[in-house]
Amino acid sequence: MMDIQIQSIVGIALLLLYAVSIGSLVLVLLLENRNPLKTIPWVIVLIFLPGVGLIFYFFFGQDNRRQRIISGKTYKRIMRPLRSNRIVQDTDCVSPEYQPLSNLLIRNGQSVLFRGCGLECFTNGADKFASLLEEIGRAKHHIHLQYYIFADSEIGRKVQQALIAKAREGVSVRVLYDDVGCWNVKKAFFNEMRRAGIEVYAFLRVFFPLFTSKVNYRNHRKIVVIDGKVGYLGGMNIADRYVKGTSLGLWRDTHFKITGKGVHGLQSAFLLDWYAASRALIKGKEYYPHAETEGDNLVQIAVSGPTGRWRTLLQAISFCINNAKKYLYIQTPYFLPTESLNQALQTVALGGVDVRLMLPKQSDTRSANMATHSFLDDLIRAGAKVYFYRSGFLHAKLLLVDDALTCIGSSNFDFRSFEHNFEINAFVYHEPFARQMKEIFMHDLETDCEQVVPSQWLTRPVPVRLAESFMRLFSPLL
Repeated sequence: MMDIQIQSIVGIALLLLYAVSIGSLVLVLLLENRNPLKTIPWVIVLIFLPGVGLIFYFFFGQDNRRQRIISGKTYKRIMRPLRSNRIVQDTDCVSPEYQPLSNLLIRNGQSVLFRGCGLECFTNGADKFASLLEEIGRAKHHIHLQYYIFADSEIGRKVQQALIAKAREGVSVRVLYDDVGCWNVKKAFFNEMRRAGIEVYAFLRVFFPLFTSKVNYRNHRKIVVIDGKVGYLGGMNIADRYVKGTSLGLWRDTHFKITGKGVHGLQSAFLLDWYAASRALIKGKEYYPHAETEGDNLVQIAVSGPTGRWRTLLQAISFCINNAKKYLYIQTPYFLPTESLNQALQTVALGGVDVRLMLPKQSDTRSANMATHSFLDDLIRAGAKVYFYRSGFLHAKLLLVDDALTCIGSSNFDFRSFEHNFEINAFVYHEPFARQMKEIFMHDLETDCEQVVPSQWLTRPVPVRLAESFMRLFSPLL
């Protein structure tokens, strides 16, 4: 009898403890003042599916925006060279219509304006990697390389061996990779670089079976800085798919080589991530050498992530959409917009802006592709034109506005990039560059795309639309 009473007391105590835990989480959710559309589903899941809900919340529901991965003091120390170099930081050199955007990026993340930047565009992996390997071979002082995916593949081995060769010459080589993005890469691949003297770190390492909520936060940035004079950013990872293709065909992506002062923006972004991963503070004027004027482009490098107060890229992209007057062209592999961006696109399309959205006809992720399709109906009804890229898999990320503004970088047009990932984009305020990128967009559209016919698209079978709408519910997790 005593054993039964003890078991009952223990059972009641555990039940109360569990109820208090769930109640506390619900209270935390309410105090975070999130969007009600996000808060209510989590509250319902935690109350009615407490066990499963608690696990899902731990992995995918926590809001880390108020957390810091770098102290304010360290952040200022890393960013100090940008200010000491007296790089142009006022917005007088930006056209009046985009001064608010420039101000937003400066206030959100001290995104300095860089005049006199050279930009070279690559639309295929063969050209990009040939250029990268050539510049690695020229390195004299340091190589900083950061990718979401650094695959142990043919092209991955070429880059790895090029880095090892430079390390043996005495060049300082530092490599960052995302732990989730490189889950299938064996440790031996990175250890080989470490043995050659290369410093290698994983960003937000995920330890299993010790579960961690970090699994939902990925560093999706692609950054290369060589001697502080040459840089790369864009959508390509280090993988054979960009050179040889996959079952979907060749991966069509866009990447950029930057020269001039803009490289300093990439350098500061890398060094911030390097400190977050290694706790090593890298500083010195040799990392920010004097930069010659390489062109007429005015560039602003912007970083965004799940920590910090503001969703920088989400706010910036929202500004770009809402201020489009003539046209708005978008290339993205995944179109899972937040409600604010979805409404903004529909609004400008209804207002007569030429909105064109280019997506892959076939996706590497079936669930994301289905969810994407559910967002297209109202956009098409609003007057936007949608195109499916059919010559392989479109992985490019591009936003063009009115022959005046170009947004390039690592960010997809989806919840994950705007809410959960660490991303880096460049905003280019220069008409000739915008026209150059417009020509590339129109070439893709005219030679490799098929336009969605509204009368056919809007009459898709009900079961298909129902399945797509169901997958849309999971858009924030895809």
